[in-house]
Amino acid sequence: MKILVLNPPYIDGFCRSARWAAKSRGRVQRHPDWLLISVAVLEKDGHNVKFIDAAALCLSKEQVMDQAGRFHPDLAVIHTTTPSIYNDVEYANMLKQKCKSTIVLLGPHATTLPEETFNLSCDSIDIIARGEYDYTLRDIARQMPRQQIKGISYMDGEIIRHNEDREPVDVNELPAPAWHHIDPRRYKDAGKRFPFLTLISGRGCFGQCTFCRDTSVMYGRKLRLRSPELIVDEIEYDYKLFPYLKEIMFETDTFTASGEHARGVCEEIFKRGLKVTWSCNVRTDMNLDLLPIMKKAGCRMLMVGFEFGTQESLDSVEKGATLQQAVRFSKTADRLGFAQHGCFMFGAPNETKESARKTIEFAKSLPLDTAQFSGICVYPGTRLYDWAKKNDYIVAKDWTDWVDRNGEQATLLNYPYFSKQEIDRMVDTALKEFYLRPSQIMRMVFKNRDFNDIKRKAYGLFSFADYFKKNG
Repeated sequence: MKILVLNPPYIDGFCRSARWAAKSRGRVQRHPDWLLISVAVLEKDGHNVKFIDAAALCLSKEQVMDQAGRFHPDLAVIHTTTPSIYNDVEYANMLKQKCKSTIVLLGPHATTLPEETFNLSCDSIDIIARGEYDYTLRDIARQMPRQQIKGISYMDGEIIRHNEDREPVDVNELPAPAWHHIDPRRYKDAGKRFPFLTLISGRGCFGQCTFCRDTSVMYGRKLRLRSPELIVDEIEYDYKLFPYLKEIMFETDTFTASGEHARGVCEEIFKRGLKVTWSCNVRTDMNLDLLPIMKKAGCRMLMVGFEFGTQESLDSVEKGATLQQAVRFSKTADRLGFAQHGCFMFGAPNETKESARKTIEFAKSLPLDTAQFSGICVYPGTRLYDWAKKNDYIVAKDWTDWVDRNGEQATLLNYPYFSKQEIDRMVDTALKEFYLRPSQIMRMVFKNRDFNDIKRKAYGLFSFADYFKKNG
């Protein structure tokens, strides 16, 4: 079967595969790793797949439809996000009209709101693949009877049918992403040494964070980790495919969620004598005894979910970590020579302007190389969204309001004691105060290992300037 998998364009610079779909302040464009795993599953099953990452390539509507028309797929798969859903459904309508393909939508938004998503289209959407979609797409491509395919919602005449959920996949059965469909040099992030590739070492997370979209909607709270041998096989495959890579980024929600697993990956790197540079996402409550072995195995940078600078805010989103753990973690990582990228938010339940200021001061007190600040975003399917909607704290009029007028990240929350405008202003204040300190400027100027570090920091400076230019 001829299958088109489309990551459609939306606003210039819009990043679909990020945890919060938007144009990021750092002008980051993330690799479509999840989609390309499913593409690899389809290709392994013998299908002819064309993948178009129109978001990363900044393709126009005409360019996308020209490529689709020349390929003329039997099946068209479209990735959806909350802020772009009207745009994504429009592509479904156009592809149905032009190619007469079977149209499948997937992603967190369509998963959470399948009936509403069907009702947005002009009868163009045939199937919604809910949740984990790798094997769901394979069953659809094999043309199994729709009533037998787990994890789908579909149109049966005038009726929307919802089949039972698909059980979580065995992640050790999944192939590496079909990276041959993209050029890694198109994906930049000032925090990473580029060109780089992402690697998904597992799915699910034990965390209970109320704001987390993918854990709640897509992959569940049961931790499923690929074997260290398969992970290092994938690293070797990546470097064989793209010898010019500078770094691997473990985009798993929390690489160190299982200490035994993280240690196993490091030991497999040692066993094969690999000299690779990599980075990963971590929590502050990780086992700090893992850090020395990670450093020895080539780990360069840690992306850390600090989130807030008060214990009350951490507890309000059920982060399950303490400020004391955060300080201890950051000091230990700095002493061992890791670069640290801190992730912070504003707008937790019951947060005020005064407590938000403490988050800024907390971020400035830590030995961080870079930091990001965002207004907390609430997505359908999360407990935070349900709470905010129940209390009438969401100000959005429709789904396009999930980003601002420039497509940038924006909060949707408006509290009586901390307004949306104040939260958004706090983000800009935090960025300026964090990066424009003389001590931070000196740290970024002098903490360079090679020209690649200088190049990525120059990109970060450009992104910083571009954001403030476009936002006054």
